[in-house]
Amino acid sequence: MDVPTNHIENSNSDLQPNKRRRKKSIVWDHFTIETINADCIRALCKQCKKSFAYISGSKLSGTSHLKRHISLGICPVSRCNEEKNQLHIFTPDAKSDVSENGTVRTRKRYRANPGPASISFDQDLCCHEIAKMIIQHEYPLRMVEDSGFIDFARCLHPHFNAVSTNTVQEYIMGIYFREKQKLLNLVTGIAGRVSLTLDLWTSDQRVSYGLLTGHFIGCDWKLHRRIFNVAMLPYPDSETSFIHAIASSLNDWGSESKLFTLTLDQFHTNENAKRNLRGLLSIKNSRILTGQLLINSCYTCTLTRLAQDAVGFIQETVQKVRDSVKYVKISEVREERFIKLKQQLQVPSTKNLIVDDLTKWNTTYHMLMAASELKEVFSCLDTSDPDYKSTPTMDEWRQVETLCTYLKIFYEAANILTSPLYPTTNTFFHELWKIQLELMHAVTSPDLFVSNLTRPLHEKFTRYWEDCNLVLAVAVVMDPRFKMKLVEFSFSRIYGEDADNWIKIVDEDVHELYLEYVVQCLPPPTFIGGNEAVAKTEIPQEEGGFPNGDIEFSDYDIYISDIMNGQQMKSELDQYLEESLLPRVQDFDVLGWWRVNRSKYPTLSKMACDVLSIPVSTVPPYSVFDTRTRKMNSYRSSLRPTVLEALICAKDWLQYEHSEMSFGITEVPSTVVKTDF
Repeated sequence: MDVPTNHIENSNSDLQPNKRRRKKSIVWDHFTIETINADCIRALCKQCKKSFAYISGSKLSGTSHLKRHISLGICPVSRCNEEKNQLHIFTPDAKSDVSENGTVRTRKRYRANPGPASISFDQDLCCHEIAKMIIQHEYPLRMVEDSGFIDFARCLHPHFNAVSTNTVQEYIMGIYFREKQKLLNLVTGIAGRVSLTLDLWTSDQRVSYGLLTGHFIGCDWKLHRRIFNVAMLPYPDSETSFIHAIASSLNDWGSESKLFTLTLDQFHTNENAKRNLRGLLSIKNSRILTGQLLINSCYTCTLTRLAQDAVGFIQETVQKVRDSVKYVKISEVREERFIKLKQQLQVPSTKNLIVDDLTKWNTTYHMLMAASELKEVFSCLDTSDPDYKSTPTMDEWRQVETLCTYLKIFYEAANILTSPLYPTTNTFFHELWKIQLELMHAVTSPDLFVSNLTRPLHEKFTRYWEDCNLVLAVAVVMDPRFKMKLVEFSFSRIYGEDADNWIKIVDEDVHELYLEYVVQCLPPPTFIGGNEAVAKTEIPQEEGGFPNGDIEFSDYDIYISDIMNGQQMKSELDQYLEESLLPRVQDFDVLGWWRVNRSKYPTLSKMACDVLSIPVSTVPPYSVFDTRTRKMNSYRSSLRPTVLEALICAKDWLQYEHSEMSFGITEVPSTVVKTDF
């Protein structure tokens, strides 16, 4: 134990007169001895003037706690003094211990843990990580100027220099531009097309924001989903506001020629805006079915509105069930009484009561399902709890059970969008034609409650079905497990005698779309004869055949080339449709199948990639069940549009930072990072 030599002799000369003088510790460069009385000596920090125990009577407190005060930056003055923090403090001299058998064991001499100043510090890297933290966790930029954050950062390392909001904003923009270039390289490197979704957000400032998200198949044959732009829409009701936002995004990403489809929410756009968007799609893709692949309605939004309308149809009954559940859940005693009654009645349900969140319609569905399975317990609860007054009648419970039947259909259809990977377009056809068929039959039900409940739902869903069934049917044809067979089966059940006409439309559109891809894959024509606009396609000549240079046979060569191309064009699509269906397995990788068979179907595989990447929903996975309009908070609305776009886009892009070593090796689940604006 290290003791200052100028005090040890005075204080303890009577106790240890012959004790050898010890080496002075470096801690005494930072402390002085303060004599309180003959039996009490304390150590006083030279910098912060704090007093510490040192000698009390014959007891020595040692210097370990004094070392910690300096080396760990506990002293507030020392922490702010860079020169003092550069000192290296060592442990006491080595000592010898005597073991029980009398042998001498030498205690090793250790260097104390280095203080913060001995750790290398990079201010630039620190600012970069702070910017990433703000992006990923949506912290306000001004937090870097808060005293609490500055104190915390300096506690981690005293060399940290406080940064301004403007400085961290520059780092954020740097991250944004770096990630944007990586995404731009990915998008420009793909062979297929890009489909866009337009999701509208509102704000208290009466300014709307359009989130443009791109969907495409990467070089890895995986489906990618990335936010491209965040466009401010001062006049969202304008017929041209969406056009400008989309055109600007296409120009920004250099993908004007790659636009394939647009998906938006019909409740956010008027008919003129839709017509203008369809015209834009036709201009950018003059051959792609003249803009027919524009989807006017969002799949998720449609299901949410159907669920809300269904719940609203018996709102009073639903509220009575909600009040009953709350009555039980808000009291631990009542819940225990409820569980005990359930056991006495031997109700087989394994569900637990939950109080629903009014902002998430799936929680209302789960609440009603659990409560309806426990309706017998609720019916008898008033016998053991006289304070319980809101028991639903048996007729009301029957209505709740009927409601849950249709909520379950909507829930299962929407829940596929919450899967770890964003589903391909073929996934949705089966869900939607089932809903259409169920509602169509329910409308004609002899049960008056069922027919009244489902009639408005059927009318609303039919409009959506008519808007998107062509796109979804074409997509399911690209699934080798179904092809045209599922279209024929489902349409025959939905349309009855008119099914052949609808099936013919799908078949013709599939062939027309395929022919357009064939044309795009043709080599560019060459021209002969000066200004004559006569196309010529070179054909290999057998030995002894007519030379290609003979102008006399140039038209004949073109004729033969057209026939050959026509035969090849017909055989590739028809061969695929005529081949046997693959076994219907649940975890089938449709894109993986097309990747393996792309050499067999070189043209059709390109068409399949584009069709299977068409998005049907504008809503991110974490908002699938939201019942409220997505809203930008007041803080983010106050930011400059460029900064807001950088924050939102960079957060979306950074989740792929560690998974993509090159151009999109694998897709990261979209549900990993939530973006609550």
